[in-house]
Amino acid sequence: MAELFPQAAAAATTTTTNNEPTDDGKVVNLNAKICMAECYARNESKSFPMSNLFIGDSRLGCKSDADEQLILHIAFDEFVKVKEIKLTEFNQGLEPENNPSKIHIFVNRDNLGFEDCDDVDPTQTLHLTTEQLKEHAAPIPLQFVKYQRVKSMTLFIEDNQGGDVTALGGLKFYGRPVVSTNMSEFKKNPQE
Repeated sequence: MAELFPQAAAAATTTTTNNEPTDDGKVVNLNAKICMAECYARNESKSFPMSNLFIGDSRLGCKSDADEQLILHIAFDEFVKVKEIKLTEFNQGLEPENNPSKIHIFVNRDNLGFEDCDDVDPTQTLHLTTEQLKEHAAPIPLQFVKYQRVKSMTLFIEDNQGGDVTALGGLKFYGRPVVSTNMSEFKKNPQE
């Protein structure tokens, strides 16, 4: 097959036109692929906004405002495959009652509000323990087959461990970018 399409064989084993490596199957931190301008939160505290989740300091984190429910919409700047998610407790767990306990994840759904979350079936629901939110805990595996072409994810934190508000210290996504083929790179075989 490589003899028929030498350019395709070369493209599959080297790099894309942007000098990015082709999909080698390795899981990477996808937070660099987040498009912050398209991200939003509903019911977030003005003192602890969603943008704090990506700083790397759990003391700054994100908190809900009026009650325990919180919606976090994360948009990526390209399609990605998401394999795992890492949620970290707020302020190293000093207020464990504010840790999220039930999160519904929606893939490629924009502009979801609280009413919509009740009407739409989630892609996956996570039931979290305090141990899963510890800094040293492993990322939580997702049902990978459902996250193969993700442009955005909406996390609806429905409930927490009994606190008045929900607090989260950090959020990371692990997976890999979706590698696509640039058809303009293909040229007719010069031997024809």
